[in-house]
Amino acid sequence: MPEQFKDIKNQVRDSYAKAVSEAGGCCLPVGGDTHLGTLDPQAQAGLLGYSQEQLGKTRGQANLGLGCGNPVNRSDLKPGEFVLDLGSGPGFDALLAAEMVGPEGSVIGVDMTPEMITAATDHAQQAGASNVRFELAEIERLPLADASVDVAISNCVINLSPDKPTVYRELYRVLKPGGRICISDVLLEKDVPESLKNDPAAWCG
Repeated sequence: MPEQFKDIKNQVRDSYAKAVSEAGGCCLPVGGDTHLGTLDPQAQAGLLGYSQEQLGKTRGQANLGLGCGNPVNRSDLKPGEFVLDLGSGPGFDALLAAEMVGPEGSVIGVDMTPEMITAATDHAQQAGASNVRFELAEIERLPLADASVDVAISNCVINLSPDKPTVYRELYRVLKPGGRICISDVLLEKDVPESLKNDPAAWCG
């Protein structure tokens, strides 16, 4: 991995570790200047289409307002499917997916931030969700066998990778033939200056 990639990933990891213990997210901070940034995480999630039932109890505690969409509700999950949550954070979407696939299915959440893995595991235990687990790993190197995943979801994470082609190659590798991807993320409307591309602080600022 190029040295600048390591610096970028370390910056992102540190920002999201901090987000676990602070209100709001590192990319949509409470009181910030984004169109959702002045809302608390629950209100923000409501605007993104999550129901009050989904936001209730332990699942609501797992919502830190870090997403930018609602891949779970659009992924057409079915009972018995194996789901990968790419960059699962505190486990909000993964827990919802675990409910949707039922006891015959299972979910794995992958995140590179140890604090997120700890929080997500705690939330799963509090929810009594036995069909979901969380593993510390980078999304460019998924800890999964080839052709093992029915559905991959991701919520505002892939934009944070400095090596997006590798992310998509890994997704292709782990998906079963006919598998599905449902991604919510931010997109560029114009080229980003090289100075910003190579500035670790700009990746989550």
